[in-house]
Amino acid sequence: MPTKIETKTNELCEAILEQLQTNGVRKRIDTFLADASARGAYETLMSKGQTLQEKQHHGQPLDPTEIAAFEKDRDALLKNPVASGFLDAQEEMHDLQHSVQKTVAKTIELGRIPAAEDLAEGGSCGSGCGCHHEH
Repeated sequence: MPTKIETKTNELCEAILEQLQTNGVRKRIDTFLADASARGAYETLMSKGQTLQEKQHHGQPLDPTEIAAFEKDRDALLKNPVASGFLDAQEEMHDLQHSVQKTVAKTIELGRIPAAEDLAEGGSCGSGCGCHHEH
């Protein structure tokens, strides 16, 4: 028999799925995944970005032509409505996840349901959340 927390967690997950469906997030992601051209452009951009990051991390000079090529590919990707829809959907999913994590972490931290001002204080949403905010 599920605990009250498990039941409420499932209800929360159902509400999240409903919101993602209502906002078209899942549809934009599926449309992107079905578009080989948009996916290829995205993967190429991510690969170029990773290469630039690794060079910078290792103190190697960045070639201006590499930077220009990356920026050109990024601009082209952002002009593609399928790719930009996917990027927006990713951001919406991240924001939703961050909001839920922060609210749950604040509830545990404060011992009560956080008020809007508690959540507006900034800072981290808890240990291990991955959001990289400072306490």
